[in-house]
Amino acid sequence: MGTPGFAVSSLDALVKSKANVVAVVTAADKPAGRGLKLKESEVKQYAVANNIPVLQPEKLKDPVFLNTLKEFQPDLAVVVAFRMLPETVWTLPKYGTFNLHASLLPQYRGAAPINWAIINGETKTGVTTFFIEREIDSGNIIGKKIVEISQDDTAGTLHDKLAKEGSGLLVETVLAIQNGSCKPIPQQQLTNGEMLNTAPKIFRENCRIDWSKSTFEVYNFIRGLSPYPGAWTILKTGEFQKTLKILECKPVFSKIGNKLIWSDDQNSLNIAGKDGYISIQKLQLEGKKAMNSDEFLRGIRDLKSCSVE
Repeated sequence: MGTPGFAVSSLDALVKSKANVVAVVTAADKPAGRGLKLKESEVKQYAVANNIPVLQPEKLKDPVFLNTLKEFQPDLAVVVAFRMLPETVWTLPKYGTFNLHASLLPQYRGAAPINWAIINGETKTGVTTFFIEREIDSGNIIGKKIVEISQDDTAGTLHDKLAKEGSGLLVETVLAIQNGSCKPIPQQQLTNGEMLNTAPKIFRENCRIDWSKSTFEVYNFIRGLSPYPGAWTILKTGEFQKTLKILECKPVFSKIGNKLIWSDDQNSLNIAGKDGYISIQKLQLEGKKAMNSDEFLRGIRDLKSCSVE
């Protein structure tokens, strides 16, 4: 059960491990693009290409879907980047249902663990498999793998690292359940009294950059939201006021006088923070495609009149 590319890595690993994948459950096709053509999920595309039956219920409590699911007589259900399941679904398989989560549970329960780990300046994260229970991301843990977060990682690059490690852990978990060596551990035993960070869903209004924060915090915020949904700020000039997304940047931990926004070489755009500045290499102006900073700078008549907020 899954929808985006992150789940495809795990599905592919299962298929290559010779697991008997009897069906895939994924999101319904949705209109996308200017022509509003129906777009299939990446999981569906993979399943169709590999002749795996696909179920796309609008509602997971739909009796027709539930009856179809029962007809497959599943021993085990595997969930990767899907949606919350009703109890009638996750209790149906003989050996239960487990989830692959992109954090080291019980840390970063929630919808956006990859983003929040980077935003909060973590140096490591990982993947966890756990049996699904009523409370979201709270079930007994089956396995974990640690993944280091580099200073240059973005949500995009970390996503790819975790997808790769997660697919391996997922196959290991299936084998452990199959051969009876699985020994789930309650999450309460792993907290050690530490404060637990959460990973709530991220909305556009939460992606605005606060330039009063430290350069390190701003940098983590930007890379934690890159490439999607994108950290943004308001760019003001004498000509217009538009939203500016910052997609690629570097932090510089030094002050440059009283300058707020400038370019030294017409290749990078620099914006001052609390204790340094952010040197921007790639950005996206409202209504435009993503572009390198040098291309953006060629379209600005007077950078001195620009400001951000």
